[in-house]
Amino acid sequence: MQRILIIEDDEDIRIMLQKILEREHYETEVASNGKEGLELYKATPFDLVITDIVMPEKEGIETITELRKMQPDVKIIAMSGGGHGGVESYLHMAKLFGAQRTIAKPFQRTELLDVIHDVLGD
Repeated sequence: MQRILIIEDDEDIRIMLQKILEREHYETEVASNGKEGLELYKATPFDLVITDIVMPEKEGIETITELRKMQPDVKIIAMSGGGHGGVESYLHMAKLFGAQRTIAKPFQRTELLDVIHDVLGD
């Protein structure tokens, strides 16, 4: 069973993502910010990390950068609903810093699963 780490500060979105992925038979862990996510990843690496960009404690770009230092071939999907700079600029930056794919919030369940299957190659 493939393991996915979800890093998302919005509790409702975090729970929704976890439920979607567990219904698809993925094993999941969740973190509410990049700092928590990095600690979980250090303890037990995951097959995929899905991270929000705009978060407290440690934001997504910094989290992606640190994940890449720990594990250069880690698979990462970045997601964002925007912020001060707009969703497209955040997602573009995430790709530049190492996310394989990005997805803009809000997204459909099928869109999320298509991106996950593409990144994991399943």
